Amino acid sequence: MKLGFRYGLWAFVCISALAPNPVIASADIVTLDWTIAETLVALDNPPVGLAEIPQYRRWGGAEQLPSDVIDVGLRAQPNRELIAQQAPDHILLSPLFMRLSDQLNTIAPITSLANYQLGDPLWQRLQRTTHTLSALSGNHDAASTLIDVVEGYLDQQKALLEAQPPLLVVQFIDARHLRVYGENSLFQAVLERLGLTNVWQQPTNQWGVATVALEELLTYSDAAIIVVEPLPSGMSNDFSDNVLWQHLPAVQEHRVFRLPAVWSFGGIPSAARFAELLSEALLAR
Repeated sequence: MKLGFRYGLWAFVCISALAPNPVIASADIVTLDWTIAETLVALDNPPVGLAEIPQYRRWGGAEQLPSDVIDVGLRAQPNRELIAQQAPDHILLSPLFMRLSDQLNTIAPITSLANYQLGDPLWQRLQRTTHTLSALSGNHDAASTLIDVVEGYLDQQKALLEAQPPLLVVQFIDARHLRVYGENSLFQAVLERLGLTNVWQQPTNQWGVATVALEELLTYSDAAIIVVEPLPSGMSNDFSDNVLWQHLPAVQEHRVFRLPAVWSFGGIPSAARFAELLSEALLAR
């Protein structure tokens, strides 16, 4: 079963469209947060304004952002005039950017949504955010439908992904340093739901990330390595000039899988995208 999550062709939207005479309100929302934005798109109520759209597409692989969404500037320094021109009903921020609330609360009410602050398990926090955004959008049922479709897909893929090798999920910072994803990360939450083993058991920060030198991967000689794009600027696309990388057992034994960009600090849409891309890569080996 192919749900097409990577292209934003959300199955739940099609299911909702079959409902008799749905009455769905909507809200004009501006957000500086990419996790909020991708979830709004999945809930069929995309934001009218979003910060740093080119970077959002590069880091998240989000190809289905409507063309009429306005880029409102930098996440840390948005353009107040552009935001005001959109006449939003709500401005949604992550806690990281709540310091901007004094500048923006004269335009529209400010709501802070936290996903990656430690507390409840990450999946529960992402569900809660999805329900909150669904309510703000005026379609209370959309969140439940989205979550049900994604969780059903994860259950289905789990049944197919038996006897897979242990994994390391990494993203290059430069040719010699990587982010490794473990506890508290979106990728770890997906691995757990797919029944896959993440060999990285070392401490991570609140985002689920540890920064390591490339040679530290030599310790995990039995693991397959999942490389999540994008690669840093100037880095060879085939790693041919990276001698240390070429010496890793996973590289020599062809246990490396490259995945297109997935927003590693994303919400349920990014979880679905990662699950689909990872499943396809592992099942094709």
